[in-house]
Amino acid sequence: MQVCSNNQQMLDAVSTWKAQGKTIAFVPTMGGLHAGHLSLVHQAKANADKVVVSIFVNPTQFGKNEDFDHYPKTLEQDLTKLEACQVDAVFTPSKEQIYPNGYTSHVKAGSLAQGLCSKSRPGHFDGVVQVVHRLFEIITPNVAIFGQKDYQQLLVIRQMVKTLSLPISILSGDIVREQSGLAMSTRNQYLSVDEKETALKLYQVLIQLKQAVLKNQDLSVAIHNSKATLSQDFKIEYLSVLDANTLKSITDNTSKIAILCAVFLGSTRLIDNIIFNQG
Repeated sequence: MQVCSNNQQMLDAVSTWKAQGKTIAFVPTMGGLHAGHLSLVHQAKANADKVVVSIFVNPTQFGKNEDFDHYPKTLEQDLTKLEACQVDAVFTPSKEQIYPNGYTSHVKAGSLAQGLCSKSRPGHFDGVVQVVHRLFEIITPNVAIFGQKDYQQLLVIRQMVKTLSLPISILSGDIVREQSGLAMSTRNQYLSVDEKETALKLYQVLIQLKQAVLKNQDLSVAIHNSKATLSQDFKIEYLSVLDANTLKSITDNTSKIAILCAVFLGSTRLIDNIIFNQG
């Protein structure tokens, strides 16, 4: 496994593979790797000849008073996990490699970045598409894999790729959950033992709301009841039931539905979702 700490090392590896006619799958991460990340790696291995994983905590997607300075940094453990997965290369650039002096990005997040997470995190998705586009420029993958847990981000990335006509297939990986049902997240390590016990209630409420939607119960009432239950333990940022393709209100023509939420448990922000077909 190659560990490339600068752009030239990464470019050289990619050039060698492409000269050999190899395809490349890319999994971007911010480190703090868990089973959810590794499931994306396995998916990448099934879809290309070579797999690159990046580990870069991107400052431009963190807002004021967010956890950029304290975001878990576990590089040594992450590299051990990736080597066990037989990853071909890990890209661990510095901020200067990604954003050299004078670098400016023309890439902005599109319409799917509006609402939901962006209400409380203005500029977040601009930072996401900026770093992803930059990583795409360096690694030039054929395929890139993103997790479904960050569902709005997944759609924003797909929209960017389509808008810019980038020759990259964007695949999604299913949410990987702890045995309790809690969606795996690097930020889960912020939770105390008691908070982890409380956190599993989030997924339970989403499942109940899904059942209410499938039974054609009054949507506003179902959402109100779900919020009332969640508010007993969580500070709710949003809980929305939307068209999974457009992130707009569902209609009679909606075929796939997304239940999306973001909450705070103590000082830890948790996101989760359930995507399912209507009827």
